Amino acid sequence: MSNFRAIRGMNDILPDETPYWQLLEATVADLLASYGYGEIRLPMVEQTELFSRSIGAVTDIVEKEMYSFDDRKGDSLSLRPEGTAGCVRAVIQQGLLTGSQRLWYAGPMFRYERPQKGRQRQFHQIGVEAFGIATPDIDAELILITARLWRQLGLGDSVELQLNSIGSSEARANYRAALVDYLEDHREALDEDSQRRLDSNPLRILDSKNGDTQALLDSAPSLADFLDEESREDFDQLCALLSAAGVPFVVNPRLVRGLDYYNKTVFEWVTSRLGAQGTICAGGRYDGLVEQLGGKSTPGVGFAMGMERLVLLLIELGQEVTRTAADVYVVAVGEGAAATALANAEALRNEMPGIRLVQNVGGGSFKSQMKKADKSGAQVALIWGEDEVAAGRVTMKTLRGQSEQNSLPVDELASALQSALADNE
Repeated sequence: MSNFRAIRGMNDILPDETPYWQLLEATVADLLASYGYGEIRLPMVEQTELFSRSIGAVTDIVEKEMYSFDDRKGDSLSLRPEGTAGCVRAVIQQGLLTGSQRLWYAGPMFRYERPQKGRQRQFHQIGVEAFGIATPDIDAELILITARLWRQLGLGDSVELQLNSIGSSEARANYRAALVDYLEDHREALDEDSQRRLDSNPLRILDSKNGDTQALLDSAPSLADFLDEESREDFDQLCALLSAAGVPFVVNPRLVRGLDYYNKTVFEWVTSRLGAQGTICAGGRYDGLVEQLGGKSTPGVGFAMGMERLVLLLIELGQEVTRTAADVYVVAVGEGAAATALANAEALRNEMPGIRLVQNVGGGSFKSQMKKADKSGAQVALIWGEDEVAAGRVTMKTLRGQSEQNSLPVDELASALQSALADNE
C-alpha cells in the first residue's frame, strides 16, 4: 500500500507555524474593523469565464495557471486564482452596489506554478476592496491601512512602497503601440518570455526580471509620457496625500501589475528579505471591472497580501508570537479518579471561562502523567488520586518557578487556582 502525500505545492501548515498565521489573521481583522471594513466570505470555485473576462484571456494566469474542470453538466469551473473577480461578482449578484462598500476577505487561492519559497500552488491571500469611491483618498486609505499593519506586525523597516499610474485604457493602448514598435526592432535581444509577451501582453515585459531586457527598456518609451490628464492628476493627489500622512514611497515607472483589469494607480509593497518573491502586498484601481462583469459603472480599488510571504517575513525577522500553552494540566491516577477529575475539570471551565485546561487521557502512571503535564507548558497541575477522591480534595502543584504543592477542598479550588495563575504571570 502506497503512502499518501500532499499534492505538490499544497502544503500542510503545522502547529509550530500556525501561531504566526493566527497573529496575522487577528491583527488584520481588528485593523480592518477599526477602519469600517466588513468581512465577506466567497466561494473557492467560480465559472471559468469570470476569470478570463476579468483577469484577461491572454494572461499567464488564465492561459497556463488555472485549475479548471468541467462539472457534471459540462460547465467549465475554476478554483479561484485570485479574489477580486469573485468579490465583484458577489457585490453585483447580491445587490451591494447601492452605495459605497468597503469589504475584505481571506482564504486559499490556486495557481499551477512551479513551487518555490513563498510561491505555492495553493496559497492564501487577504484581500481588501472598496467600491463606489472614485477619488484618490480611498487609494490613500488602503495604503495607510497596509502601512499601519506593517507597523503593528513589526515589519515597517523591512518593506518599501512602490507606486505607478498606468492610466486609462486609451492611454495604455497608445503606449502599448509605441512600446511594441520599439521592441519589435529589438526582438532578438529579448528573453524568451518577453518575446512571447510581445505578441500577447507587451506591458508585462516591463516587469521582466531579465537583466538584458531591463537594460533594453531603459531606452524604451515611457508610460508616464502617455498618461491622460485625469490619471496624472489623481496620481499627483495620491502622492500628496501619502506625503502629508508621512508614508514614504518610490515611483516605479515599470510597475504595471499582471492583471488586465487595473487602471490608473497601481502599487506594491516589496521587501528584500525574501529573495525573488519580494512582493508581499499589491493592488490598484479597477474602475471598469464592475461594468465589464455586468454591473453598473462603479469605481473600484483594492489590494491583496500574500499570507505565506508575510509569515515567512515574520519568521525571517525573528518576530515573537504567543504560542498557546495550557494553564492547567489535570492528572488522575487510581480507581474513580478519572471520572472525578473529568467532572471537576468541566466545573472549572464553567467557573473560569477562558482557562486553558488540558485533561490527561489514555491513563498512564503518575510519573508519565506528570511528564506530560510539564511538557504541556502548564503553570499548575491538579492531581486526583484515590486518597483525594475519598476525601473530596485535590492536590495543586505549581510547575513553573518555585514549586509548591498543596492539598485543598475541591470547593476552594477555583479561587486558589486563580491566585496561583496570577502569581505565575
